[in-house]
Amino acid sequence: MPATHYKQIFSDLLKSKLLKLQVAVLFVTTYIDWTIMPYVAKLEGMHLPVFMISFYMLIGATDGLIQPLFKKVKIYNIYLFVIILDIIQILSYSLYMVEIVLFTYVILSIFTIQAITFEISRVHTIHFMQDEIEIKDYLILRSFFVSSAIVGGAITAMIFDYFDIRLSSMLILLSLLGVLAIIVEYVLYKKFRNILQDEEIIIERQKVLLNEKITFSK
Repeated sequence: MPATHYKQIFSDLLKSKLLKLQVAVLFVTTYIDWTIMPYVAKLEGMHLPVFMISFYMLIGATDGLIQPLFKKVKIYNIYLFVIILDIIQILSYSLYMVEIVLFTYVILSIFTIQAITFEISRVHTIHFMQDEIEIKDYLILRSFFVSSAIVGGAITAMIFDYFDIRLSSMLILLSLLGVLAIIVEYVLYKKFRNILQDEEIIIERQKVLLNEKITFSK
C-alpha cells in the first residue's frame, strides 16, 4: 500500500536529530508566514500600488538566477542569516501600531528575502542529508511539512478572522513562536558549524599526512 511510505519516512525522521530540528524550523517558520500572509495580502491590496506588488514578485522570482552566487557559502552562515532575519521580522511587528504602510513594505521585503533564502538553504541542506536519509525521501518529507504548515497557517488565519481577533494580538502570539524558531535555528547553526569545522580539521590532517608521506618517500 502506498500509505505505508508515510511510516518509512517518519521512521527516518525519528532516527535523525538533525533532520527533526530542520523539519521543526521549516514547519514553524512556514506556519508563521502563512498565518500572516492573508492579512498582508489584504493590506497590500489596500495600501500598495500594483507596481510595488509586482516588484516584490519579480525579486522573489530571481532565486534560481542568484543561486550560483551562493554555491560556496557555508550552510551555518545561512542559518545565522535566517536568525537575523527572523529577529528583524519579530521586531517589525511593532510597526503595525505605528505606520501600516511601512509595516506592509517591511513584511513583504522580509517574505521576499525569506523565499530566496529558503531555496538556497534547500540546495545546501541536501548535501548533509544524503548519509542520513534518501534524497528522494528527504524532499518528500520536506514538501510534506511545508504543505502542512501552509494549510495550518491558512486555517489559523481563517479562525482568527472568523472570531474577529485583532492582528496585533495574533502578532504577539506569532512572536512567541518566532522566538522558539530562533532557538532551534541557533542549535542548527551550532551543529552545522561544528560538523563543517570537524570536516575541515580532518581534511587538513589528511593533507599533512599526505605531504609527510610524499616527503618521506623522496
